[in-house]
Amino acid sequence: MPAIRLRRTLAMGLIGPGRVGSALLAQLQAAQARLARETGLELKLCGVAASRRMWLDCDDPDLINYAGREQHGERAQIWRPADLDEFAAHVRGGDGRHALLIDCSASDVVAGHYSRWLAEGLHVVTPNKMAGSGALQRWQAIRAACADDGMRFRYEATVCAGLPVVQTLRDLLDTGDELLAVEGMFSGTLAWLCNRYDGQLPFSALVREARALGYTEPDLRDDLSGIDVARKLVILAREAGWLLSLEDVDLQGLVPAPLGELPLEEFSERLEELDAPMAAKLAEARAEGGVLRHVAHLDRRGRASVRLMVLPASHAFAHTRLNDNIVQFSTRRYCDNPLLVQGPGAGPEVTAAGVFADLLRIAESLAVHA
Repeated sequence: MPAIRLRRTLAMGLIGPGRVGSALLAQLQAAQARLARETGLELKLCGVAASRRMWLDCDDPDLINYAGREQHGERAQIWRPADLDEFAAHVRGGDGRHALLIDCSASDVVAGHYSRWLAEGLHVVTPNKMAGSGALQRWQAIRAACADDGMRFRYEATVCAGLPVVQTLRDLLDTGDELLAVEGMFSGTLAWLCNRYDGQLPFSALVREARALGYTEPDLRDDLSGIDVARKLVILAREAGWLLSLEDVDLQGLVPAPLGELPLEEFSERLEELDAPMAAKLAEARAEGGVLRHVAHLDRRGRASVRLMVLPASHAFAHTRLNDNIVQFSTRRYCDNPLLVQGPGAGPEVTAAGVFADLLRIAESLAVHA
């Protein structure tokens, strides 16, 4: 006799239908029927919230297509002004169902709601780095809410998009290994720029190309200053038990202080001012027979740094491709030959896939409701 599939339903709400959010909606739509058929999991999208509008309609199967319909002038659903509390209550419902919020925004304000949502019975999945790298007190409140109520907060896609970096670190620690150091190239944007930059094109031209390809953060300075990498390093440090904050990271960015203080539009117009310093760095690397790489480092004492470095051509990081991220874990078990995780670390599709994988890990642990 065929196995009987136990049915589980997970109500979901998506916040932030931008590039990553839209890619996730498409992935959810493509997988819904297969997941229901093969695993008994019904993923029920109950709402989508943007910065100013939200769509609440748990009965409309076309909710997942709202963005494209709106862009073409057709109203897929009646929208209302965005209200995060109302949105969360709608997704949670009043029937005791399993419910989950997906935050694909980059908003610090949205991240400020996580601990309360978890305490109210909503699981949270996000690629938003603001909670994991922001105020330490807020991070601790999130962890406490999970511990007290058995809720789940997953954030694999905050570090290296869809690569299993956070989960790998968690598995090492949970099985009794001891972390000695973490080193890596955590920015797909900066990895791509370092791989492409050979002096034939100005550095500024490559930055504009990276933005056109969708590799950069909305504010280019988040990538070029190294602050986005520093956030990821803080997330890994906290996962390893070190209570680091951003100010603890020795951060050496690519953006001179005067440029960093400009409005974003003016900064974008003056990218050419990065060309001469980067040309000098490239000349230094070539003189030493090495390559330029943007590297984050965390040692066993919790000391953290992020900077552009000249690495020897024999180094593992010298052989990455395109926008690869690479993370090297040195542990008690992996001391002579560190454990490497490598692959594409930028782009909406792979980031959305990391979020989707987190969602499925939570769904696998859900009890079956009659």
